[in-house]
Amino acid sequence: MSQYLNHQNHTQVTSSSLLENASLMFHEKIWKFQRKDTQCQAFVKSVVTSRLFKIMMISTVSMNAFFMVLWTDYKTRYNLFRLFEVSEVIFVSVYSSEFCMKLYVDPVAYWRDGYNLLDVIILAILFVPYGLRKVKGKHYPYLNIADGMQSLRILKLITYSRGIRTLLTAVGQTVYTVASVLILFFVLMFIFAILGFCLFGAPERGDLNNWGNLALAFFTLFSLATVDGWTDLQQQLDDRNFVLSRTFTITFILLASFIFLSMFVGVMITHTEDSIKKFERELMLERHVTVMEEKQVILKRQQEEVSRLVQTQANLHRRALAELSHNGNSWFCHFCLCDFGQSLRAQESLISSLTPLPSSVSRLQELYYEIVHVLSLILEDLPQKKQSQSSEKVDER
Repeated sequence: MSQYLNHQNHTQVTSSSLLENASLMFHEKIWKFQRKDTQCQAFVKSVVTSRLFKIMMISTVSMNAFFMVLWTDYKTRYNLFRLFEVSEVIFVSVYSSEFCMKLYVDPVAYWRDGYNLLDVIILAILFVPYGLRKVKGKHYPYLNIADGMQSLRILKLITYSRGIRTLLTAVGQTVYTVASVLILFFVLMFIFAILGFCLFGAPERGDLNNWGNLALAFFTLFSLATVDGWTDLQQQLDDRNFVLSRTFTITFILLASFIFLSMFVGVMITHTEDSIKKFERELMLERHVTVMEEKQVILKRQQEEVSRLVQTQANLHRRALAELSHNGNSWFCHFCLCDFGQSLRAQESLISSLTPLPSSVSRLQELYYEIVHVLSLILEDLPQKKQSQSSEKVDER
């Protein structure tokens, strides 16, 4: 028996190791795989990430939402039936093309983004009514539900709006805290529901419409928590002469409405403010990176101009020295034997050797001024960067 168990364990270990080796080899082949259409991929990626493409998709989703509003009116739907059919084909084609383009750019990383998965779910919902009409017919009773789910198309705006994504991130970060508050609120409602059922749900003289069972008691307490018609509920209890009814109602409203609901709102506001601050820091960082890239381009261009001017100036100096050495004897004789102010040849040689200097020097001065301006901008950004880093450290603490 022990030999059989050892043999079985050895077989399981061997099979698991084989599976691990196969998975590792598969991942290595995927990572080593190189696409041959890199140029086309880069072009499609530039199109998908361009600002014009985002504006076009936002306009398409907004136009689709507008057509859905018109579609809800039966008279307008009847008069513009062909227009709605053609527009539906166009919208579905645009959404499908967007999915294919993004999937073509990066087939692996596409499925790691949650917003891309949301787009895939919306795209699948688009084809549900067509499938039901083909399979079940136009008179399928649940077809209206599939048509109503088409309103989820407007959620595609989330992919192209960083502000909405920031708010969703804030809501996602509050899940655990909000769940704790809701659980505590449910415990409070459970206690008061049992207490209210025992006090006001007696079969003889109780308020059976509001406190007759636990479900009705929960619904009544929810109305009290939202302070919706609580005076009418209290009046029904006063008509039956319940002594502790007012104390019960006021205590529950104070605890539920003014404490738990305020706590819920406070948690949401706190996390939303943190997410907005983080979003603003990301925007500042992106703006700073953009400015630094522009400065790098300017500095590179200035360095190229300086090196080109220095090379040109060196060539001019060598040419001027060669001319001076070639005409040195005659120029020296005219300079020594004749008056320098009356020697036209000497003046011409001197002016021709000094003419390139002023323009080159002025251009170099302009470049130096530009370099100083760029360096001053960099120095101005340093205190802001230090301040942002210190604020991030304070937030982390």
